[in-house]
Amino acid sequence: MAQTWQPGAPGVLSLPSGRLIRGRGLLAPFPVGPKPDFGLYLLGSPPRKTEWESRWVHWRDLHLPADDADALDAFREAWRRAENERVEVACWAGRGRTGTALACIAVLDGVPPAGAVAFVRRNYRRSAVETPWQRRYVTRFRGPES
Repeated sequence: MAQTWQPGAPGVLSLPSGRLIRGRGLLAPFPVGPKPDFGLYLLGSPPRKTEWESRWVHWRDLHLPADDADALDAFREAWRRAENERVEVACWAGRGRTGTALACIAVLDGVPPAGAVAFVRRNYRRSAVETPWQRRYVTRFRGPES
């Protein structure tokens, strides 16, 4: 039986496939409820150790990922694992980098790149994907065919 997030829980984005991924800001208190099985952390320096499995993508605040291939691989891993696991994606505030990653993961799930930012803003957080270059990154994002 899959152990995923509750639909509609704070920060939980429901993808068209039914996969659920939680976005959050690391500056906020840890959410009440179950812990993630896997965390994808988008930060300028390595995150603190967690009790759960995690992956770090080098990504400075208000910028784009330092390594596009690593980011793509991490987005694909988060998307795959969200089918049966509680996956969270987080940066410091949970807006720019987290929103950008969630939008790219939505593209992997079948949302057209041109509509992925709007999808995440509508279903996760209105202020997601903060900068013009983050929005452009999403609209140009193309995950390799599965």
